[in-house]
Amino acid sequence: MANTEHIYLTGFRGTGKTSVGTLLARSLGRTVIDLDGVVTANAGKSIREIFQDGGEAAFRELETSALESVSQAENAVISLGGGAILRAGNRAVIRSTGTCFWLECDAETIALRLQQDQVSVEQRPALTTLDELQEIRELLQARHALYQDCLLYTSPSPRDRG
Repeated sequence: MANTEHIYLTGFRGTGKTSVGTLLARSLGRTVIDLDGVVTANAGKSIREIFQDGGEAAFRELETSALESVSQAENAVISLGGGAILRAGNRAVIRSTGTCFWLECDAETIALRLQQDQVSVEQRPALTTLDELQEIRELLQARHALYQDCLLYTSPSPRDRG
C-alpha cells in the first residue's frame, strides 16, 4: 500500500520546486526526491535526449513509471516535473499518496530563471514551436486546471481574487 504522507511540489519548470523541496526536506528530516532526476537516472539519458529518441510520449511513460515507484517511498518530499500533472493517473497517484503544493510564478520570472539556468538550457527541450515566453504563457494557462486538480485544497491564487 502506498504511503500517504508524501509532500509533493508541483508547478511549471523554473518555479523553484527542486530548491524548495531540498529546503523543506532538510527542515522536516525527510528524503527529497526530484522526479525528473529519477527519470533521467532510470533512462540513462537527459530529458532532451529522451525527447529526441522517443518524443514526449516516451518521456511521459518514463515519468509515470517513476512516479508510481517513488510514491511507494517513505515520507518523502517529491519535486515533480512541470508536466507530471498532464496525465489523470499521475494526478490520482499524487492525491492518493500525499499532499500537493503548487508553486506559481509569472511567465516573465520563469523565463528569466530558465535563461539563467544552464542545465535547463542544455538539457530541457522546448515543448512547442513558440518563442520561450509565449510558450510559458500558453502552457501555464493550459495547465492551470491540471495543477489545481492535484491539490486536496485549493486556495484562490492572486489572479483569481480579482
